[in-house]
Amino acid sequence: MTESSAAGDVAQEVAALTSAAAGNWRRAGVAGAAIGVIAAGAAAGVAIERLTVGRGMRKKARLALDSSGPYGGLRGTPGTALADDGTELYYETDEVEPEESAKPAKGAKGGKAAKAATSAAAPRRRRLFGRRTPAPVTVVFSHGYCLNQDSWHFQRAALRGLVRTVHWDQRSHGRSARGASQRGPGAVAVTIDQLGRDLKAVIDAAAPEGPLVLVGHSMGGMTIMALADQYPELIRERVVGVAFVGTSSGKLGEVNYGLPLAGVNAVRRILPGVLKALGSQADLVERGRRATADLFAGLIKRYSFSSKDVDPAVVRFAERLIEGTPIDVVAEFYPAFTDHDKTAALGVFLDVPALILAGVSDLVTPSSHSEAIADLLPDAELVLVPDAGHLVMLEHPEAVTDRLADLLARVGAVPTETNVDTYGTTAQPGTTAQPGS
Repeated sequence: MTESSAAGDVAQEVAALTSAAAGNWRRAGVAGAAIGVIAAGAAAGVAIERLTVGRGMRKKARLALDSSGPYGGLRGTPGTALADDGTELYYETDEVEPEESAKPAKGAKGGKAAKAATSAAAPRRRRLFGRRTPAPVTVVFSHGYCLNQDSWHFQRAALRGLVRTVHWDQRSHGRSARGASQRGPGAVAVTIDQLGRDLKAVIDAAAPEGPLVLVGHSMGGMTIMALADQYPELIRERVVGVAFVGTSSGKLGEVNYGLPLAGVNAVRRILPGVLKALGSQADLVERGRRATADLFAGLIKRYSFSSKDVDPAVVRFAERLIEGTPIDVVAEFYPAFTDHDKTAALGVFLDVPALILAGVSDLVTPSSHSEAIADLLPDAELVLVPDAGHLVMLEHPEAVTDRLADLLARVGAVPTETNVDTYGTTAQPGTTAQPGS
């Protein structure tokens, strides 16, 4: 295909999309016009880029990036928890590695000699009547909207073998089943409270006893707040640490997403209805998303990262995570954020060692929301990461992992002298996290 014919294809696509949008948004008035202008400008940018970089070239680049990094390839022992509405929730557990003294030396031969050496190196533990070894600390990671458990790749890699961890996929995300309550004629809307109950089900199945450290990013942080709101006794009795990463306790309806006032007002009026309409035509929309991958890639990068030199493989990894979320799931979860308000529930964490961390340039859950959480938890550590966006744990993994490891050391989950590898920094040289004021 020649460049001129490619440009012609783009023009036809834009014309078709514009015609369809006009029919769907005719009643939207100024709001529809504003979004149309934004969409037209973005489409024009894609058209120009297609004239300079062939579609085949970009596809090859994406495939190369997909195969170049191990991101998202970490797997643990699988398990399934059952939510209160019957939804199957998928989780994986990474257990603590046995102590080195209990392992055969490298190069040692098997058989009786090896067993004897192992037995000598690891004295038998005597179990007294009525006593047993206490359950280890379990760190439970909850991911954000349109992501899955693999979004914690760097932190998972760094902590493997050092502490017991559980990573789970929220309902309708990743390997978890579609929400049972959101299907069929009697379908109900997803709520953050439902996600809190889902987390309780995962804890009951994967970590039914022992101390807990809860870590949540964005929607995952809201899920933890909903858990605290509904099960405060669980927090008081078992949670020894909590980390809120790039999240909010409420007032998300006031976020402007980096748009001018007119633009954000238009989006607020029209987006819920548009998402609902798109969700009802999921198959058609998914084909459209694939056809306009370049446009979506630009939007994903803008709202996920702030650094200009983020590893392209990490950016592509984030694209894959978000692209893997079906449009009807995007649509059914979106309204829950406007209703989210768990400010009062934060009081349950007043006596719990806490880390609150956010990217300074986060456009989705602005760092001011993390500062608001810190105001309610005055003993918490507040860390604001400069030149970081919403996916701070992927953009500056070394900053997130370092502060998380410090929290785990403070609560006794790992020894204080533990060295945690950064596992692939994507930060600019010399960039460090700054404690919040």
